[in-house]
Amino acid sequence: MSNKAGVRCLVTGGSGFLGINLLRFLMARQPSWQLRSLDLQPLDAQEARAIESVNGDIRDAAVVERCMAGISHVVHCAAALPLASPAEIESTDVEGSRLLLDAALRHGVARFVFISSTSVYGIPDHHPIDEEDGLRGVGPYARAKIAAERLCADYRERGLCVSILRPKTFVGPERLGAFGLLYDWAYSGHGFVLLGTGANRYQLLDVADLCEVILLCLRSEAAQANVCLNVGAQEFGTMRENFQAVLDHAGHGRRLMTLPAGPAIALLRLLAWLGLSPLHRWIYETADRDSVVSIRRLQACFGFTPRYSNVQALLRNYDWYAQHRPEFAGHYGLTHRLPWRPGLLSLSKLFL
Repeated sequence: MSNKAGVRCLVTGGSGFLGINLLRFLMARQPSWQLRSLDLQPLDAQEARAIESVNGDIRDAAVVERCMAGISHVVHCAAALPLASPAEIESTDVEGSRLLLDAALRHGVARFVFISSTSVYGIPDHHPIDEEDGLRGVGPYARAKIAAERLCADYRERGLCVSILRPKTFVGPERLGAFGLLYDWAYSGHGFVLLGTGANRYQLLDVADLCEVILLCLRSEAAQANVCLNVGAQEFGTMRENFQAVLDHAGHGRRLMTLPAGPAIALLRLLAWLGLSPLHRWIYETADRDSVVSIRRLQACFGFTPRYSNVQALLRNYDWYAQHRPEFAGHYGLTHRLPWRPGLLSLSKLFL
């Protein structure tokens, strides 16, 4: 194991869904570590008392340089999400990552963990997908993640220890975004609509399991941590099983409805083109397909298997939503910690 004494860890995107969960996780599991957050948004008041919070942009070289001073470990979670403009995605997810990697190398950072995405695989023709499969990302977000991964590989060749994690869509307490739409429908006694039959297997991930893998990368020897890993639930089931469990848990006796995938996807493409859909292409283009990654390399590398099933992760997330719903009612945004504006999809409540 690497030397843990004097660990000072920088988390970019610390105010986001993954960032705040990770900071809380590290506070509980590694209380001696000094934690620093870099984000455009301030940390929640409770966390800000125990964590050094820097409000700034990863695209600002001076801010990055200042934040990297004295840092031994970095977890790079910050990203412009798929609903942002292509220019915003490129400048943040690629150029921002380049600045961070360059500063980490110059400052002698011991571990750098980059949070990528399984969207880099595009729409595969087989499952499960392993880390050696080709990268054919759909849309600006996935292409930017691929470009950032290539930067990581370049800096690894230059001596930086870089872990690249490709998590499945991760959920858990405080996850909203597109899931906020589903939970709102369930909470208010409406059903869900699935594209296709719902018989496709769709793997998710609990954010607590992702935090566990990040910590394993931070604590491991360089030879073990210098790796690219898929991260996804071990137990996941079908889309119908996953989302019917949420409706059952909400307690209104609602059932799932299905729509033929072809016409529904065509409509969502049109709404996206008109700027009236909250969903990005990769979500609806894959919603009726199997979506499963292999976690064999993760299990072999760290001897770790994610604990939470899809259903457990979704219900943990829904329970948090139900408890905190008044806090964000009427507030929308482009982050995973706020519901995405429903657009014309809000009309679907009339039929569910």
